[in-house]
Amino acid sequence: MAVGLRPALVCGAMALGACTPQTPPTQDTFRPVYVGLETRKLDNDLVNFLVEMKGARTGADVAEYAKCAAAQYALIRGFGFARHVRTSVDNKGGIWSGDAVYTVSPALPQGVRTIDAEVVVENCRDQGIPTV
Repeated sequence: MAVGLRPALVCGAMALGACTPQTPPTQDTFRPVYVGLETRKLDNDLVNFLVEMKGARTGADVAEYAKCAAAQYALIRGFGFARHVRTSVDNKGGIWSGDAVYTVSPALPQGVRTIDAEVVVENCRDQGIPTV
């Protein structure tokens, strides 16, 4: 008789475990506000992007905003690629600013920090990040 009760006890214990209230993990919702973007042509293939946003989690969000702008700029100018030169990020009073420089080119440039403009612009749209 004890053998017949064992499955019932296991099932009963499992059912009680299912009744335990589940607390969903808390996550901060990312709701950035993209304040502004300024583009400055420094040379034929060298461009400076000044971006501002609120609600960034880290400087990486600001750098990504500048990257999206650079990718769209490259496409507008008839180029398919860009290469990241540098990005400086600052946060003052909750307003994040970025100062980024990219080169743009029709062919894949040398270097490890290159971007395919079409792919990046599509990713930016998917993430809701505005471009130029």
